Amino acid sequence: MSTGPATGFCQRAPTWRAVLVCLALIVPGCATVEAQTLTGDAVTPLRGGLFQAQEPSLRRTGDAGGDVALAPSTMAPSRIGRIPTYDIPAAAGADDTGYDSLNRRRKKLKLYPGTPKPKQPPGPGNFVPVPPPPPLSIPPSSTANTTPLAPAMAGKVEGQPTRRRLKRDDDPFGPVGNYVGSFLVKSAVELWGGYNTNPGRFNRPEGSAFYMLSPEFVAASNWSRHSLLVDFRGSFTGFGRTFPPGADNPQSIVSVPTNVDRPDFIGRVDGRLDVRYDTRINSEVRLRVSTDNPGSPNVQAGLIRYPIFVTTGGTAGIEHDFNRLQVSLNGMADRTMYQYSQLTDGTSTSNDDRNFNQYGAVARASYDLLPGLKPFGEVEADTRIRDTQFDRNGFQRDSRGGYAKIGSSFELTRLLIGEASIGYTARNYADPSLSQLTGLLTSGSLVWFATPLTTARFTTVTFVDESMVAGVSGVLTRTYTFELNHDFRRWLTAIGRFTYGTQEYQGSTRSDQVYSISGELIYKLSREYQIRAQVRRDLLDSNIVGASSVATVVMLGVRLQR
Repeated sequence: MSTGPATGFCQRAPTWRAVLVCLALIVPGCATVEAQTLTGDAVTPLRGGLFQAQEPSLRRTGDAGGDVALAPSTMAPSRIGRIPTYDIPAAAGADDTGYDSLNRRRKKLKLYPGTPKPKQPPGPGNFVPVPPPPPLSIPPSSTANTTPLAPAMAGKVEGQPTRRRLKRDDDPFGPVGNYVGSFLVKSAVELWGGYNTNPGRFNRPEGSAFYMLSPEFVAASNWSRHSLLVDFRGSFTGFGRTFPPGADNPQSIVSVPTNVDRPDFIGRVDGRLDVRYDTRINSEVRLRVSTDNPGSPNVQAGLIRYPIFVTTGGTAGIEHDFNRLQVSLNGMADRTMYQYSQLTDGTSTSNDDRNFNQYGAVARASYDLLPGLKPFGEVEADTRIRDTQFDRNGFQRDSRGGYAKIGSSFELTRLLIGEASIGYTARNYADPSLSQLTGLLTSGSLVWFATPLTTARFTTVTFVDESMVAGVSGVLTRTYTFELNHDFRRWLTAIGRFTYGTQEYQGSTRSDQVYSISGELIYKLSREYQIRAQVRRDLLDSNIVGASSVATVVMLGVRLQR
């Protein structure tokens, strides 16, 4: 049993022998390695070196106490305690006014004139607005994307005379017109449709739909001397129904025809002949076609339609300038004729007693006192002669009359221009039972340019009308109209109008007051086409029972102009 351990040891003896042999072989090799010396040639970054130059991570360099085996000429400089450099200086990519990490003084930001200064100084995290470019002398829209013109059209041909600059178009949607010879011709026509709640001006309204056709024609000469102007405009209003003979309200004293269609036309031709630089001959030929106004006491009872009257006449005179004093003298003659009245019973009656001739003269003197201020005085005298000595009521209506007025035309800073006058009129009749017609005359036309988009107009007119009412000498009518125009756009215009009028029947207790208020909207599609809409409210207030009336008119139309 003693041989067991010995046997185990003998079995492990070869293993230990192998370990001892290996240690014997390693010890001489280690002694050889310790005996070797590492020279600088082994790490020098030269051609033929063992490996590329690199800095040992655990070795101190550039120190006297370092490894003496390395040559000082081949050692890399120490970077400990030194600011590293990367061959690019600090803030090299910033502008003169940008941020500098070295806190060096930078140039101040120069701003264009008128540019607001930044609220925060330039610095890290602060936004500096980019100054806008300086304004151009010519807006880019006036030259950008323009069609190139031929040199002849652009006026760039050498030796070509300079092209005349076109005038500014104050009305871009106004009619252009056509030149016919030396005349500029403009024409237009308006087509309207709408509804009138009381076309006959009954005391109790009775409405009807209607249409209206309104043509216009204007021709003006383009001469260096002399002048000729032709102006024709009118309208015809037709209704879609008739009123039976018994339609008059028993409480109303207003006579209404069964057919209330009526025309209205005004035409004139003005001519001026320049005899000398300070002497002119003026002339006018005029024409008026119309009927009595609805609701007028001159309308006969039992009519089929309103009788039409025609007034033709002319004026001729001379005008001369004595330095600042201007004097004119004109003579005039007019003829008024009424057609026969057609009655519902099939008969007709004459209106010869309403026909008359008028002859008169007008003298006017004005003085150019100041630039924009020209006072004047005017005197007129006329006589009216009837075709028949006595009218249907037995009155002699031949008369003589006239007026005198003073006023001034003015122009104040181009904002308020116009003419205003005040005067007095008187008319005496051949029949002693007819009282003298007298009254105060007010006339004027003022235009106020409140803003470039808003214009206000005020107009007042006074005139004397003939009357066929028994015992009434005539009718003194005054009207005052205020109009306000506003352009929301160059193609969209709104017009508001208010009219107040008085009618005084001389020799009678009757006195009427007329009110009218309207609003109109004009949409201009182009120079040739316009769309218009209008709403109007008319009111006649009379002190005679049954003579008052109210009417509302709604209209929609289109205007064609050239």
